[in-house]
Amino acid sequence: MNLGLRRLLDAPLSQGMTIVGFVLMATTIACAQSTFTPRDESPEEFAAGPGRDDTFYACTACHNFKLVAAQGLSRAGWEDSINLMVRRHNMPPPDDKDRKTILDYLEAAYPPRAQNRGGWQNPFSKQ
Repeated sequence: MNLGLRRLLDAPLSQGMTIVGFVLMATTIACAQSTFTPRDESPEEFAAGPGRDDTFYACTACHNFKLVAAQGLSRAGWEDSINLMVRRHNMPPPDDKDRKTILDYLEAAYPPRAQNRGGWQNPFSKQ
């Protein structure tokens, strides 16, 4: 028998219940982190402009839009961000028309912000 399982079986009931409770809690947290749905936000909460709805729904297939709105990138930075998600996170690559719509909206609605000297630097923005 596995030593860890043997210890669990030999442990007093309260210790065993603590371990089971911890495992259940960790599983619940892991599941809760992956259950975002676009219903938690709506496009109307974000900057108005052509392509807002298309961009919102393209992005919220994987994560909330507040993450996107907080970035503030150049067009090249937004392009790099999309490429990173396609390459590393298996995002389906948008076709040319959709990519242009998304980039046009993000470039206009969430442009680069002035940099703070010594402050946080967005890892996706071009230097």
